[in-house]
Amino acid sequence: MSSVKTIIVADDHPLFRTALREALKPVVPGAQVIEADSYPSLQAALQQHGAPDLVLLDLVMPGVRGFSSLLFLRSEYPNVPVVVVSGYEEAALIRRVLQFGAVGFIPKSASLEMMGEAILAALSGKVWTPPEAPKDPEGGVDAEVARKVASLSPQQLRVLLMLADGRLNKQIAHELTITEATVKAHMTVILRKLGLVRRTQAAVLAQRLMQEEALPLAVDHIMDEDPPEEEAPPAA
Repeated sequence: MSSVKTIIVADDHPLFRTALREALKPVVPGAQVIEADSYPSLQAALQQHGAPDLVLLDLVMPGVRGFSSLLFLRSEYPNVPVVVVSGYEEAALIRRVLQFGAVGFIPKSASLEMMGEAILAALSGKVWTPPEAPKDPEGGVDAEVARKVASLSPQQLRVLLMLADGRLNKQIAHELTITEATVKAHMTVILRKLGLVRRTQAAVLAQRLMQEEALPLAVDHIMDEDPPEEEAPPAA
């Protein structure tokens, strides 16, 4: 069995992809490094090469919004370790990506040596964050909601995130090429898994997941009546 590591570097900035390649050379010599500059190209790389040993993921790329890329990666490839790389270094953001299953966080201001240290830790099954950052996700309501979101299947996650733009069931069904009855069935399961009672709550949660900031995830206090399906607001 080959011992060559396969690592996907997913970032839309060529200079930073080069920096990550340089950080990889001394710590993972001979690694097969695959570059992706958008979420669609990351999906294509995963389909072509199969599950890699590690994904280095920038949250802000064409084809994704907010935490959607990390959520889909963890849902579709739960055994692939993901290290988030980001120019945003707020403690709340680092804590959130850990809550969503990332095994590390590399700030884009880090030195090549620090990047290498993070990569080695991830490949060794360890969680790595910058010295001044939180070392593990805190408990509390947000962590519990994050665990519930992580329990959604890839298709359930797609349906949930489509609520962020106010899509109707028939619009979701058309885009996913499924029936409206299937969408309704997914919605029932989504609400049950998330511990919510209204579609409105799920829509607000989806909107927060699609933001770049680590916004509060608790939405159970939102109890507005859901509008009839045919009167729901149009997509933005």
